[in-house]
Amino acid sequence: MSQLDDIDRALVNALQDDLPLTNRPFLPLAESLGITEDELLTRVKAMRESGVLTRFGPFFDAVRMGGAFCLCAMEVPQDRFDEVNDLVNAHLEVAHNYERSHKLNMWFVLGCDTKAGIQEAADKIEGETGLQVYQFPKLQEFFIGFRVAA
Repeated sequence: MSQLDDIDRALVNALQDDLPLTNRPFLPLAESLGITEDELLTRVKAMRESGVLTRFGPFFDAVRMGGAFCLCAMEVPQDRFDEVNDLVNAHLEVAHNYERSHKLNMWFVLGCDTKAGIQEAADKIEGETGLQVYQFPKLQEFFIGFRVAA
């Protein structure tokens, strides 16, 4: 993050808050930072392209919209990890995927239109990889307010 200037850092911090629901949600933020809306959008694009921002977008409560989420894990042989990672990530239902140093070393979240879609996606992944997908459905929601200071 050393390539970020003070405006970039303020922008990253501000983007973690709510944006107004207007036809130009970035305009008030740009004004508060003392830059134009176009400059703000250019900075966001540059940070996305450089990998400083890996994800930028809204979070939706899929369950309230009739969909489903499920945390999943797999025990992947280390010599197949990259191959399995590519197979898992090819599924549009995979929200994110990460490696852990544990017997269950690949963890990912499935997000689907329906609860039945979770099982269908897990079954497809099992069929493609030959590995079991362990499902850990959410039992209780916790809001932790995760933020990263730039």
